[in-house]
Parts: sequence; C-alpha cells; structure tokens
Amino acid sequence: MFPALPRIDRRRALRGGTGALVVLGLLLWWVLPLEEDSPRGEVTFSTGVRSGVYERYGKLLRTALARDVPDLDVTLTPSEGSQQNVRRVASGSADFTVAAADAVEKYRLDGRPGADRLRGCARLYDDYVQLVVPRGSSVLAADQLRGKRVAVGQVGSGVRLIANRVLRAAGLDPQRDIEPVSIGIDTMTSALKGGDIDAFFWSGGLPTNSVRELSEEFDVRFVELGDLVDALHDQGGASRYYRASVMPADAYPSAQQGTAVSTLAVANLLVTTDRLDPELTERLTRTVIDSRDHIGGRVHAAQLVDLRTALYTDPLPLHDGARSYYRSVKP
Repeated sequence: MFPALPRIDRRRALRGGTGALVVLGLLLWWVLPLEEDSPRGEVTFSTGVRSGVYERYGKLLRTALARDVPDLDVTLTPSEGSQQNVRRVASGSADFTVAAADAVEKYRLDGRPGADRLRGCARLYDDYVQLVVPRGSSVLAADQLRGKRVAVGQVGSGVRLIANRVLRAAGLDPQRDIEPVSIGIDTMTSALKGGDIDAFFWSGGLPTNSVRELSEEFDVRFVELGDLVDALHDQGGASRYYRASVMPADAYPSAQQGTAVSTLAVANLLVTTDRLDPELTERLTRTVIDSRDHIGGRVHAAQLVDLRTALYTDPLPLHDGARSYYRSVKP
C-alpha cells in the first residue's frame, strides 16, 4: 500500500501559484530585452542602373530593413549611378544612397549645393574598374582605344567619372580621341556582343552579374589598368581615391581563364545627410552590418563589408547615428 499523500490547502496552492507567476514575470522582465520602438516614416534610397550592383544591393537592403525596422517604408529610385546619387541625397530628393568615394569627393570639391551636409554611414565594398573588349580585339592597353567606339557610362554615373580620368591618364582626350557612347551596364553587354561598340568601361563590385553573364556566352577579356594609378594620382583632387588592385582569377572564370587582372579600385560608401534622424540612421547602419552575410549570398561584393573598417567613411564625417552604432558594438 502506498503512503497517503499530504493534503494541500486550495487557498495556499493559489497563493503559491500566484507567487510563482510573479517571480517568473520578474525573471522574464530581467532576462528578456524590452522591445525597441521601430522608427516610423518613409525614406527614399537612390540605387543605380538596372542589373547593376547598386540596384541589387538596394533591393536586398530594403528586404532586410523590412525585417529590422518594420514601420519604415523604403522607396527605391533607380539612377544613372554615383554622381546622380550624391546630387539626389545632397539636394534632399533622396535620403540615402551608395556612391563611390571619388564621386562624393568631387561633389564636395566642386562646392555643390548641400555638400556640407553630406554624412557617411558605412564604408561598404570596393568597385573594380573593368575595361572589357572582345577576346580578339587589338586593344591590349587603354591608350590603344584611340578611334574606338567606347561605352563610358551615363552622364550621371560613377563609371563616366572614372572612364574619363582613366582615358586622360592613358594620354587620350575622352571627347576627341575615342567615340564615346553614353550607355549603362544594362545595355553595354548587348552592344558589345552586337558589334555596336568596341569596348566598355564598367566600375562595380565583383562579380557584376551582367559582366559575368556576358563572359559566359561571348568571348571577352579584360584590359589591365593598374599601371595607370600614378598618372591618375597626378590629376589631383578626387583621383587620390583610386588605388591599384587586382581582380582575382575567379571573379569571371570564363573570361580570365585562371589569370588575375591588374586594375584599379575605389571604395563605396553608404551616404546620407545630417537631415536624417540619428535613431533611424543608427538602426539603418546596424542592419547594413548585420545583414552582410545574407545580402552577400546574393551580392558577392557585400560579403566584404567589415565592421572594423566600416566606420572609415573618408571623405565624409560619420553621421551621429552611425557613430552611436559603432560605439555600441566597440569591443
């Protein structure tokens, strides 16, 4: 026979249960963080040309922000590229964007409207300058583009800015010594395949999908540009942001065939102005860093965003909100 169980008074049980619930509630309050209020409102992100890295990055960042800042409505606006992006943000027609450091510095050096209000949130990834020609082309160096039909990017693009400087560094006049074609990466590849142009300049993260797809269906190669870095720096001004770099052999395997390419690189920045709310900017910067691996799975260049270097947004000062984020994660 089992021993008799002690009788439990119902009122004592209820009192004990209530006490346990109170203790449990206090523990949960102590252990679990209080939910932060999500910044609300609408912001506009100026991206880039269709099929370019800026456009893809913008779409993926909007998705990440919808998860992290659900009460924020993000509108994406296509653009010609870095130069137009900087103008839009400085003028207030966009709230934030991605732009290459040379385009940002040129806008500042030119004393354009709103330049003093520009702020950086993060240094993102590098753009690599890519001069693409058919494999059978006679062009082996940039100075051999003389007389050729060359796509140099749209007027408001960072590609146009870089292409003109590279051509000058190679001893060519961008208007007289070549036949410049003002198109973006969304049409450059088909124009090269169709024989409408002899070469095109592109500046973007590695790999850029349009260039990769072109290399897989049309025999192309890259013209080396790394030896022009000193001549570029001699131009002064924003040209100091270019540096010699190397496209890894596996960036575009079909075109490079196991060979690395000496070229030029320039950093991309996440840009806003001091008009953007500090709390929102802090949350935005946090999402950029936290979503690196997720976005990088779709946009390979985004994998290179590094917390240790992200706060170096030269030539722009850090936005106060971005500075608060970096301080909060400082080891």
